[in-house]
Amino acid sequence: MKTGTSSASLGEGMDVLGRDQHEWRLRVQTVDDLWVLQRLIQPSMSVGMLGERRDQTTGGEDGGRAKQAERKKMWIRLSVEHTEHQTFSDVLRVHGIIEKAPVDIGMHHTHVVGLRDDLKLSTAKGFSKLDRDLLEESLRAANQPQVALLVVEGDEIILFFVTARGLKESATWTMRGGGKRGDLRQTDSIAGQFRKTVVNGLTQQLSETMPLVVCGPGRNRDRVLADLKEAGHQRPMMSVGTTMGGRGAANEVLREGLAGEMLAQHRMVQEIGLLEEAWQRISTGGAVAYGRADIHRATDEGAVETLLIGADVLRESSETNGLPSWTTLAEKVEAFSGKVVQCSLDHDAGEQLLGFGGAVALLRYAM
Repeated sequence: MKTGTSSASLGEGMDVLGRDQHEWRLRVQTVDDLWVLQRLIQPSMSVGMLGERRDQTTGGEDGGRAKQAERKKMWIRLSVEHTEHQTFSDVLRVHGIIEKAPVDIGMHHTHVVGLRDDLKLSTAKGFSKLDRDLLEESLRAANQPQVALLVVEGDEIILFFVTARGLKESATWTMRGGGKRGDLRQTDSIAGQFRKTVVNGLTQQLSETMPLVVCGPGRNRDRVLADLKEAGHQRPMMSVGTTMGGRGAANEVLREGLAGEMLAQHRMVQEIGLLEEAWQRISTGGAVAYGRADIHRATDEGAVETLLIGADVLRESSETNGLPSWTTLAEKVEAFSGKVVQCSLDHDAGEQLLGFGGAVALLRYAM
């Protein structure tokens, strides 16, 4: 069995410890928070948190050999140069130049931001409305109940968590010995033992109340659901048939709305629903715009009802071919009472959005 992030890191969202126009004090609670922070933290901002540096004053000579300087914890504030984060990993790396610390002012340093770390984010020009909106949206999404998706195939079962920013693969169980040939009773015994192992794993991984969607092709998903009920699982559960297995099955559940009310209000499902509406309008010549020039024209006419844009794309500040930056366009959309949705690109529909240049607009009327 391969395991990943437990449900503990997918629970309540970021703590806001203090906030004004120029400084936010935040505590990281989930891997989604790290995704949000990478979008918020931009060059020219400052990030302060506890870090470690070697204190050269602790070095010295001992028998002719220099003692290695001790690493000491200290508060370090960086002028940010760039950030690094792998989606759903447990750390965000913030690289920059030390501007405030007991030692090494002007030296390079990297803050490694992890779960339950406190940090202070500050900006001289003040946080933009788009940054404030992204933080507020992340706080709202954190209040939604977490939902688990279990994709069941004959010899492999995969557990996903539906987060506000994509599908997080958490654990994979693979049946060894197969059970595809040989004595039927032995085959049934192997399969039953395999399902029991999965049920035990789910009991350990999931909180007692977390809803679970069991999905996949064929009828094995119903056997797993029956085993879960027999083991005493009283969480909200449902079985959903899909046309494929693996990650594709989980994306199918989200894309087609197969889980009904259990996932209908989830931020990720709503985002995918808006993107699916855009693809439908594109295929039928409906009220939609894509490509920077067309979205700019629609924005100038006040025709944009909803701008769906990758959160990373939105923060590309440069103008292109005489067209204003995405930030300027987004602000104009909101000035005309339109809505801006900062999308994740970490799911199938998000990858498709990237193929359209990272932005698409649902319009009030066809142009």
